[in-house]
Amino acid sequence: MLKSFATVWPYLRRYRQGLSLGIASLGMKALLASALPLVIRRGVDSLSAGFQIVSVLRFAGFLVGLALLKGVFQYWMRVIIIGISRDIEFDLRNDLFRHLVGLSQDFYARFRTGDIMARSTNDLNAVRMMLGPGIMYWAETSLTFLLSMTVMLHTDARLTLMALLPAPFVSLAVIFFGRRIHKRFEHIQGMFSDISSRVQENLAGVRVVRAYAQEKAEVAQFEQLNLGYVRENVGLARLQGFFSSVLQAFIGLTFLLVLWSGGQQVLAHRITIGSFVMFNTYMGMLIWPMIAFGWVVNLMQRGTASLNRINEIMHERPSIARPVGAVETARERATDIRFDEVTAAFAGREALSGLNLAIGAGETVAIVGQTGSGKTTLVNLIPRLFDPTAGTVEVGGTDVRRFDPEELRREIGFVPQETFLFSASLAENIAWGVPEARREQIAWAAEAAGLGTDIESFPKGLETVVGERGLTLSGGQKQRTAIARAILRNPRILILDDALSSVDTVTEEKILGQLADLMRGRTTILISHRVSTVKNAHRIVVLSKGRVVEIGTHSELQERGGYYADLYQKQLLEEELEAI
Repeated sequence: MLKSFATVWPYLRRYRQGLSLGIASLGMKALLASALPLVIRRGVDSLSAGFQIVSVLRFAGFLVGLALLKGVFQYWMRVIIIGISRDIEFDLRNDLFRHLVGLSQDFYARFRTGDIMARSTNDLNAVRMMLGPGIMYWAETSLTFLLSMTVMLHTDARLTLMALLPAPFVSLAVIFFGRRIHKRFEHIQGMFSDISSRVQENLAGVRVVRAYAQEKAEVAQFEQLNLGYVRENVGLARLQGFFSSVLQAFIGLTFLLVLWSGGQQVLAHRITIGSFVMFNTYMGMLIWPMIAFGWVVNLMQRGTASLNRINEIMHERPSIARPVGAVETARERATDIRFDEVTAAFAGREALSGLNLAIGAGETVAIVGQTGSGKTTLVNLIPRLFDPTAGTVEVGGTDVRRFDPEELRREIGFVPQETFLFSASLAENIAWGVPEARREQIAWAAEAAGLGTDIESFPKGLETVVGERGLTLSGGQKQRTAIARAILRNPRILILDDALSSVDTVTEEKILGQLADLMRGRTTILISHRVSTVKNAHRIVVLSKGRVVEIGTHSELQERGGYYADLYQKQLLEEELEAI
């Protein structure tokens, strides 16, 4: 458990002054609460000697004053300690998100989005409950128990020991039930992650679900997951309920022993009636600590289980990080790119195998090849989205692993194969990554990407909200928005990974014409299955099974009669057939 707490110690230290003040308020509240039975004893014993209204009013006023003062410290105890738990939750959530953003892509291949969401919300809340109410009530119950026991032992050690007889059984019950609550809650949190993942996948893939008419099947599967989750929670509630019943039984047994033994003490005149009343008042005060102790055990077990799940993420380290003594990516640095004996393997399969390729600074190179030939893997290595298994990738004569990844990526405009847009306005999506961009710059980038006519048809122009993942846009509009976002950054290296696949050939030709001036002087890499997209590149590289098999200009590759020539002939034939 202490090992799990290593994550939250820095946060507790950060708020140590506030925690000290909160614990001091807690201590004062416990001291005042422990003083109340002593006043009651004094009052009862005084009244036993003879009833006087003045004495009654004096003791009543004293009790009310103590109760009010106790209430003031109790208020500040809760405000300070629970308030700090909220502050820690705020800091931990920010740090968790910052950590998640910095992790490499291999992490997201191992963890589902729904699982990460569950850990960032449900588990984080359980940790807050442990650090706020959990710690507060643990300290309060422990201090109240210690103070009460001290006075009780001083009053009558035999009666106190009688009251403590059930204590070992309470400890055994806490250990027995605590372990089972911890394991069951950890399992329940895992089930909640499965439910979150299922919902996230269905909402993200709602079009596919509808296209295949799988609504009923998905609802049925979700219902099964939900049923299992409810069943496990009911089992946990039964376990916690049984635990509470056991504690209540021990509390009742304790009262029975104290009443039986204490009554005999009073009849034998070994203790006064005031002391007996005080003793029972302390026993009443200890009911809540004993109940709260069981609740605190539940909170601590739940919080520890959730903290372990959060720690699993926090202990992850990005496989791609800023190296020690990173080389600066100065704007004047050359942008030639070189792949030297590069091999890249994923899940035991080689996507690239001993690939060699040199791309000159300011050159436009097109990459074509069959599906699975390694085109996307090749361009992902340039901004270090992945690192090669073997070999080196160099930009400006320097291994990209020597650059700070963040600085390197600022020099690259990358339009990936799968376009992602945020649920924001069109302007915000285009300016994403360039927050200081002016309105006219955003409009220029949109026009250069071929979005000008489309924007005019949108109800609010650039301020039109595109919906989650760009749901309100067509595939071609999403791709052109992504291109506008890339060129607005004024990158020195531009990578378009099949970025025009969703537009027609007329629009494609128009966009490429508008991008021609932009690409001049920049190192540009085009990936496409269309010859019309790549034919004007300085060089065309053909990949097959992770290796370069052809390289040359459009006319040179036509003359060789290889894969590229076949691809060109097929597309010419398709165009002729469409024209008929």
